[in-house]
Amino acid sequence: MSAAAQARFAAAALDPGAAVPADLAQAGGRAPERRFAVYRNNVAVGLAGPLAARFPAVRGIVGADFFAELARAFVRAHPPRSPLMMLYGDDFPAFVDTAPGLEELPYLGDVARLEAARTRAYHAADVAPLGAAAFAAIGPEALAEATIRLHPSLGLVRSRHPVASIWAMNAGEAELGPIDGLPPEDAIVGRPALDVHVRRLPPGGAAFLAALHGGRPLGRACALARRVAPDFDVALNLSGLIASGLAAAIAPSPCKDPKP
Repeated sequence: MSAAAQARFAAAALDPGAAVPADLAQAGGRAPERRFAVYRNNVAVGLAGPLAARFPAVRGIVGADFFAELARAFVRAHPPRSPLMMLYGDDFPAFVDTAPGLEELPYLGDVARLEAARTRAYHAADVAPLGAAAFAAIGPEALAEATIRLHPSLGLVRSRHPVASIWAMNAGEAELGPIDGLPPEDAIVGRPALDVHVRRLPPGGAAFLAALHGGRPLGRACALARRVAPDFDVALNLSGLIASGLAAAIAPSPCKDPKP
């Protein structure tokens, strides 16, 4: 089969409204339309399955039937580009943001982002976490100029909604309850050992971690966090990072700090 024929076949397999490819021959006495319909259904089900497995909280919020339709629409718009199906759906949160019928769930895309970050964390490289002793070994003056390498499993989800609480309620991590009146939440996702963890960040925590991830020295990261949250608590955020096991290395030597 030529490359053009393969492209037509793949496009038709993902689009239930498309005509059966003209190059499809009859076999075994069965009409190609019937055989291709079975194949097309198998493709849709096969690709929707990984999405349901990767976004169980989203599925729980909208219901199985609505999620199935949402998944089919996503599969048609975003067919897989890699054989690694465990990470299929990285574009799903953005797709959810603009999908019709979800206007009353403005937080759903961020819940999907959190679930996508959990999958990436699960498959990230294994790195031994850095303990508090490594930080204590650096003098207070040098600590401000130290750079911290974050764990490769770490993911940040910044949201205008109480995303961590909503996810926890729909993932069996917390009891269901009203979300009206809950403040916006930023969440950190990571897997320092065997299990993936989700934690709500204190004020300024997301800006602090984003600055560290960008190579800012610790003191500069704290200053940038205070621009976002004047009450940023250095001790609380740094101890939380260490306790979560998501600090991977620390370099005490000064480094040139790029301007923001």
